[in-house]
Amino acid sequence: MTEVADNTLVDGRYRIVRRIGSGGMADVYCAEDTHLGREVALKVLHRRFAQDQEFVERFRREAKSAAGLSHPNVVGVFDRGEYDGTYYIAMEHLSGRTLKDIVETEAPLAPERAIDLAEQVLHAAGFAHRHGVIHRDFKPHNVIVDDRGHAKVTDFGIARAGASEMTETGSIMGTAQYLSPEQAQGHAVTAASDLYAIGVMLYEMLTGRLPFEGDSAVSLALKHLSELPVPISQLRPDVHPALEAVVMAALAKDPAQRWESAEDFERALEVAREQIQSGTDGGQDPVAFAPIAAPPPPAAPSHAGDGTIAPVAEPERRRRRWPWFTLGLLLLMAAGVLAYLALTGAFAPDKAQVPRVTGEQLLRARVMLERAGFQVRETRVRSRRPFDQVIDQDPNAGEEAEEGSIVTLVVSNGPGEVLVPRVSGLPQRQAIDEMEDAGLRVNLERENSDEIAAGYAIRTVPRAGVEVERGTRITLFVSEGPEQVAVPDVIGLSSESAQLRLQAEGLPAAVQEQESEEAEGTVIAQTPGGGAQVDIGTTVTITVSIGIQRVGVPGVIGLTPGAAEAEIGAAGLSAVRTERNVRDPAQEGVVIAQRPGAGVELEPGGQVVIVVGVLQPEEEIRPLEPENQPEEQQEEPEAP
Repeated sequence: MTEVADNTLVDGRYRIVRRIGSGGMADVYCAEDTHLGREVALKVLHRRFAQDQEFVERFRREAKSAAGLSHPNVVGVFDRGEYDGTYYIAMEHLSGRTLKDIVETEAPLAPERAIDLAEQVLHAAGFAHRHGVIHRDFKPHNVIVDDRGHAKVTDFGIARAGASEMTETGSIMGTAQYLSPEQAQGHAVTAASDLYAIGVMLYEMLTGRLPFEGDSAVSLALKHLSELPVPISQLRPDVHPALEAVVMAALAKDPAQRWESAEDFERALEVAREQIQSGTDGGQDPVAFAPIAAPPPPAAPSHAGDGTIAPVAEPERRRRRWPWFTLGLLLLMAAGVLAYLALTGAFAPDKAQVPRVTGEQLLRARVMLERAGFQVRETRVRSRRPFDQVIDQDPNAGEEAEEGSIVTLVVSNGPGEVLVPRVSGLPQRQAIDEMEDAGLRVNLERENSDEIAAGYAIRTVPRAGVEVERGTRITLFVSEGPEQVAVPDVIGLSSESAQLRLQAEGLPAAVQEQESEEAEGTVIAQTPGGGAQVDIGTTVTITVSIGIQRVGVPGVIGLTPGAAEAEIGAAGLSAVRTERNVRDPAQEGVVIAQRPGAGVELEPGGQVVIVVGVLQPEEEIRPLEPENQPEEQQEEPEAP
C-alpha cells in the first residue's frame, strides 16, 4: 500500500504526524485529532484489502468489538470511517513498548513482574468475556506496556462478539504460536481458548521461550494438539512450584481442565504470589483451601510398669454405659423434631427465581445463572441457531427453584456441515436457489467473463465440493458477459493511427474507403461511434478518405461532334459544343479544337468544350459575333 504522507489530513479531521508501524492488514500512524486537539493512533487498512469484503468485515468488527469495551486495560477506540478508497480506525495513542519487545529484550522476567503483567491482561480478558466478546488472538504483540508498567490489550481484529457470520474455510484464525488446541482443530472458540493463549504468554515471560516451536503453522498446531510443554522448572528452577502449576493448568489440552474463567486464573496467580512472598513451598495446588485436620487417633491403652497392657477396669466400663442411653434418647428426640420441621417446611432450602437465558450466548448465560445461585449443566444439539446460543432451559424462566440446584441448558452446536453445491453455468436465480436449498446463504458478486453468458453463475468461494457449516455465507460470482470498453473517437486520425488506437482497447478495425474532400488516408466516419460501450473484441468499422478521383480528358479532335460527345460522356465528363467558321473543307463538320486538351485531369462531371468547324463561302467569312466567340480570343491548337 502507498503510505499516507506526513501532514496529510485524513477524512477532514486527522492530521498524520508520523508512521508508527505496519502489520499484515494495516498501517498505524500517529495523528492529531484536529477537532479535539489530541493525539490518536490511526489504523489504516491496506488498500489491497479494501476491495476484499472479508478483510473489510474483519476490520469493521475490530472497531465494533473494541469500541464496546471501555476498560483501563483495553485500548480505547474513538472513531472509524473511510478515506481515499480504504478504511481507518481512530484509537487511543499509547506510548510504550509491546510486551513482545519486553520479552525479547528482558526475558526471563521476574516472577512477580510476570504475574503483574499477566493479571492486567486477564483483567481485559475477563471484562471482554463478561460482555460476550472473545479476543481469539491474545499474544504479546497485542499488549502495549507503558513506562509505569501499565498494560493495555489491543487488536480485536478477529474477535467474535456472540455468533460471527464470518467463516474462513480451511484457515485457522489466530497466531500459531499462541493457538489453543481447539482452534488448531477448527473447533469452536470459547473464553477458555483466550486463557490458553494467556498461559502461553505467561510461560514465555517466565522462560524466555515459547512452549512449542516449529517450522510452519501446521507443525505448531500439531504440537499444540499432541505434545506437552517442557515443565517450567526444567528451564528455570527458581520458579515457585505454585506459579508453575498455575501456568500448566492454563495450558491443559482439554478446555474443561483449564481455569473456568479469567477471574479464577487471576485468583490462582494471586495465591501463587502470596506463597512466593511468604517463602512457603506451595506444592502443586496453589488454589487449594487449607487442608481439613485429620481426626485424632484413638487413645492408646495404658501400659503397666512392667510393659504389659493394663486392662480397663470393668466398673469403669459399666459406669460409662449410661451416657450412651442418654445420647440415644436425645437422638430420638432430635429426629422427631427434625421430622416435624421438615413436614412444616421450616428446613426447606431457599428458593430463587430462575432468570431467562434462552437466546443468550452460553458464556453470558452461565454468568447470569451462577450469579442467581444456580449450577449449570449443558446439553448440545444441532441447530440453525448460532453456535453456543442457548435454545432452551429447564427449569423455565420465572420458575422458582432451589438455590444451588442445576439448570439444564440446551445449547446450539451449530447447524452442521454441508457440501457447497456445483452451480457453475446455471442461471443466477437457479444457482441461488440451489445454495439456499443446501442451507447456505449467498453474497452476490458480478464479474466479466468471455466464456459464461451474462446472468449465469461462474464459480463460488469456497469452491464447489468444499464442506462448510450450514448457514455459511458463500460468495456467488455471476457473469456480466465479456468486459466492455468505450469505443475511442478516431475520426480525423490517419488510418494507421486509428487502427493502433482501437487495438489498444482490444477492438479490431475493419477499413472501408470512400471518396471525400478530406485528405487521402484520413478517417471520415466510424461504426460504432466514439463513446459507445461495446464488448472487448467487437469490430469497429472505420471509413477512410481516398480523396476526389479525377478523370483524364480524352482527345476528340478530328471526330464528328456526335462521336466526340459520346467519348467524353463515356469518360464521365460532359461535352459543350461550339462552332467556328473555317475555309478548309476538310475541317467542316468535325472537331477542330477542344478545351481542355487531351490528357488533362478533371473531376468527374467536368466540362470539355469542343469546337466544330463550319465551312463558309470566302466572301461570307466574317468575325463571329462577340457573344458567339469563345471567352478567350486565343488561337485554337491545330488538330494533331
